[in-house]
Amino acid sequence: MTRRQILTGALALPLFSIAHRPARAAEFELKYATGQDPAHPVNVRAKQAHDRIREATSGRVDIKIFPANQLGSDTDLLSQVRNGSVDFLNLSSLILATFVPISGISSVGFAFKSYDDVWKAMDGDLGKLIRAEIAKTSIFTVSKIWDNGFRHITSSNREIKSAADLKGFKIRVPPAPPLTSLFKALEAAPSPINFNEVYTALQTKVVEGQENPLAIISTARLYEVQKNCSLTGHVWDGYWVLGNKRSFQRLPVDVQQIIQRELDKSASDQRADLARLNSTLTTDLKAKGVNIIDVRQDDFRNKLRSTAFYTEWKAKYGATAWDLLEKVSGKLG
Repeated sequence: MTRRQILTGALALPLFSIAHRPARAAEFELKYATGQDPAHPVNVRAKQAHDRIREATSGRVDIKIFPANQLGSDTDLLSQVRNGSVDFLNLSSLILATFVPISGISSVGFAFKSYDDVWKAMDGDLGKLIRAEIAKTSIFTVSKIWDNGFRHITSSNREIKSAADLKGFKIRVPPAPPLTSLFKALEAAPSPINFNEVYTALQTKVVEGQENPLAIISTARLYEVQKNCSLTGHVWDGYWVLGNKRSFQRLPVDVQQIIQRELDKSASDQRADLARLNSTLTTDLKAKGVNIIDVRQDDFRNKLRSTAFYTEWKAKYGATAWDLLEKVSGKLG
């Protein structure tokens, strides 16, 4: 080989590399938004799913996570996934209820007594009905429902031990009709506030307290401004992973199947994560100075039964959906 041939070959190498860089770039770049802190299991497991999707598609798909309401409040994000500016959204069923009302049925006050009841309903006929209603819109559910958890009440200035203690209590709730209705029936004073504004609202005493699962109370550091936590478990809440139909249908079928498969796997992993977390979080919160209060749920249930709460929501959701709920929860009202 002549000196000229050697030099020509050497110069060709970087040119060849540059020419092929675009081929290694992702063919499909997608946005996945959440409202949770990056350390929350929904984001940890979503990131793992996205890594597996990238590997399984040989780099054709790159899904970027935008956690902690980086792209807007939960209600903003719901609008964005509907119009396609966000491809996927991890959203509480309670917030989704502002667009698809039936999704709120899984958070009827004191309906589920255990996780056995939750998964029997949400992986069964009730979940199937909710999925079908969501699919009638511009969005759909990409995977089985993820776990947000049973919600509990925190307070800065009073101990909530019974339904009577809620009278006049200024509590932040998400902009979700089922929760607003629940706390009005319990004679509290609910104030709908988007999650990205909750910490400030608590810190400045706009509200006295709030309600969320223990994992949210911990990862969002709400314990810094709330010193009492009552284990009311008043509703269970799940996260639907929602996709924009037009955006998803533009993907090849094999890519669609990979995305759904890996998100389902991470949904199962995330459920297990939260189950483990729930067994340690009360201890962790106590160590941070939070007063953990056990309550008698029957006191709250009896208060609700003395109102028109269950009757009104049965009328709103319809007999078919309500029957599916009561198949698991038992008779309500």
